[in-house]
Amino acid sequence: MPPLPIPMPTDLSALLTVMDFIGVFVFGLSGGTLAVRKRLDLFGVMVLSLAAALAGGVVRDLLIGAVPPASLHDDRYLMVALAAGVTAFLFHKPINRLGKPVMVLDAAGLALFTVAGCGKALSYGLSPLPAALLGALTACGGGAMRDLLVAEVPRVLREEIYAMASLLGAAVVIAGNRLDLPPVPVAVVGALAVFVLRVVSVMRGWSAPRAPGS
Repeated sequence: MPPLPIPMPTDLSALLTVMDFIGVFVFGLSGGTLAVRKRLDLFGVMVLSLAAALAGGVVRDLLIGAVPPASLHDDRYLMVALAAGVTAFLFHKPINRLGKPVMVLDAAGLALFTVAGCGKALSYGLSPLPAALLGALTACGGGAMRDLLVAEVPRVLREEIYAMASLLGAAVVIAGNRLDLPPVPVAVVGALAVFVLRVVSVMRGWSAPRAPGS
């Protein structure tokens, strides 16, 4: 029998839901934009949008026993992801000219999915470390699936500060949970931590340590 979630405050539950939907659209847009750059057809654009927007959340829900996953029994998730794909397909030219804004959107999606994923894992009674890892999986899993579908090394495995930023946000959420701090401000601070670190790392060219060559 799947574990039952621990009741969350109504305001936090509403905030995490909003973050989830915004993250779905942002990552769906990133998947659709990449598909357009790879000159895929409309079906390919939709597939990459769905993969980027939903894969991380689906894996998270399966691992914590939230079956069926939220995105598979709530049509709104699919509708938001498909809307992002259509937006990317129809407006890819202006989107491609917006290099920095698109990067900012990607950082926002990373932040929102991290907080929502970690918060949901905690609500199902997971201990801090697994919750942090599932928060990062929620944020990075869709992007990794998106990149693999177009035969690219997932960004999360490159030297960019991507997963590390996600883990920082998850750590903020977990610390707030352990200290019994107000959950909504903690979620906002956690999302801001991910967003700021990701944006600053791109602007300044920071990267994670690389493994030594053979």
